Amino acid sequence: MASLFPLTAAVFFLSVACPHLSRAAYTIGINYGTIADNLPPPSKVATFLKTKTTIDRVKIFHASPDILRAFAGTGIAVTVSVGNEDIVSLSKLPAAKSWVSANILPFYPKTLINRIAMGNEILATSDKTLIANLLPAMKALHSALQLANVTNVQVTTPNSLGILASSYPPSNGSFRSGFDRTIFAPILKFHRQTNSSFMVNPYPFFAINAENVNSLLNYSLFKPIPSNTFDAATGKNYTNMFDAQMDAVYSAMKKVGYEDVEIVVGETGWPSVGDPNQPGVSMANAESYNSNLVRHVNSGKGTPLMPNRKFETYIFALFNENKKPSTSERNYGLFKPDLTPVYDVGILRNSAEGPSPTTAPSPSPSSPSAPGPSPTSAPSPSPSSPSAPGPSPTSAPSPSPPSPSPPGPSPTSAPSASPPSPSPSSPSIPSAPSPPAPSTSSVKKWCVPRSKELILGGSCFLFAYFLLI
Repeated sequence: MASLFPLTAAVFFLSVACPHLSRAAYTIGINYGTIADNLPPPSKVATFLKTKTTIDRVKIFHASPDILRAFAGTGIAVTVSVGNEDIVSLSKLPAAKSWVSANILPFYPKTLINRIAMGNEILATSDKTLIANLLPAMKALHSALQLANVTNVQVTTPNSLGILASSYPPSNGSFRSGFDRTIFAPILKFHRQTNSSFMVNPYPFFAINAENVNSLLNYSLFKPIPSNTFDAATGKNYTNMFDAQMDAVYSAMKKVGYEDVEIVVGETGWPSVGDPNQPGVSMANAESYNSNLVRHVNSGKGTPLMPNRKFETYIFALFNENKKPSTSERNYGLFKPDLTPVYDVGILRNSAEGPSPTTAPSPSPSSPSAPGPSPTSAPSPSPSSPSAPGPSPTSAPSPSPPSPSPPGPSPTSAPSASPPSPSPSSPSIPSAPSPPAPSTSSVKKWCVPRSKELILGGSCFLFAYFLLI
């Protein structure tokens, strides 16, 4: 028995020093947004998550003192977001130190703050000033944390899949030309140096439109499809769109030499109710996607190019939020404001064994006779895009109607946002490539909301920045 003492002592020490490790079997987190007038108080939310669910981490969209206090002592890890509007000021160390003093130190370490997310999908804004100041702000915030002796809080920034110039097949994934070495290689170098994670927001839901719903829906929902899709370059088969999106990001990272950096899924989800022009939206499909996602992520299977891995994954979102501007945006939640589930995805403690692989089959038609779907899908615009003019950064964009395109499912997914033009005062920002010309190819154009202002406008702005021809 004496020989077991060192191991027992070590386990006890880790469970005390790092309470989040005691629930390490789970990698599912939740985005906790608050654009509603009927939500329970944060203290009740924190108690509910700790005692009734297996969720062991949350991501919040601003440094709310009430929320941060509520999670003190729960052992639930908290990712705190910084608004896009604060990036420029936080690129200077004095401002970063002040922000840490006001928003982190009063709550840490009682509240297990494990990460700070700098802005949201900055590359998608095409704002050259924000892009130029993003990495300096991340570095300044990291330095401010170190100076405050906060050494285990990561700094990252969420990215939509519009950062990819190509994603089909997944092995061909690459960052946008010009931004690959100038923007993403330095960001990934920062992540490697600080042992932090690269955050992406994949949304298979945004690949679905009226023309491809029959062929892509089951592939997007982790459901069986007539035949797996095949990446000839790697010899890998793909059975779902989520894996294909993740591997496209991995391939892009590998091309710039940073495939060792950990990937975190900052947002992914599926609305349970939408407008009539939104194919694929239903309670059954939302339950199917999110429950199969939980099962898939927690299985530890990983992806074809990243096997045997559990990705830290944050579902969008915790609540249905009644003050968001469109039907689907109000219905991404797993729970109602009274804390009853909209549907069960296997995170309640009485169902923690996880859902079946085909939970809640969708009533939407499958594609038995359709050609196999593409291994990659349209990148997902994140449902939360904090920007200064918008109300709260937690609004999920309603999926925009797809642009006309020839029949047949698209072989690509991840429309890429063209990089913005450089500012004369910011030589580090590469010149923007010319927008792609219209094409009659079979590849579909995916509509990707560019920023919060566009999302809140309720329209689909089909910019050339977000087309993959």
